[in-house]
Amino acid sequence: MNINKNKNGDKLEIAVDGRLDTTTAPQLETEFKQSLDGVSDLVIDISGLEYISSAGLRVLLSAQKVMNKQGNMVVKGVNEAIMEIFEVTGFVDLLNIE
Repeated sequence: MNINKNKNGDKLEIAVDGRLDTTTAPQLETEFKQSLDGVSDLVIDISGLEYISSAGLRVLLSAQKVMNKQGNMVVKGVNEAIMEIFEVTGFVDLLNIE
């Protein structure tokens, strides 16, 4: 998995590609913990994501909880396979998906 960050003031865009699973989820979780201070607008681009496991879903949910307190979070670039996972798990109701 690769993570690319672009911070501009209080806006942070994180692009994730590859696989977000039990092996790589801790890496993204650490990135969020180090980067979300002072961020009021978070955009997560997952257009390059091939797979997401329950561990990956947990990291997204955790980031959403933080951003509910301090601003807005958008998930964009969701492919068909991952959208199906979001629908089955109810994440379509928890995340702001563009």
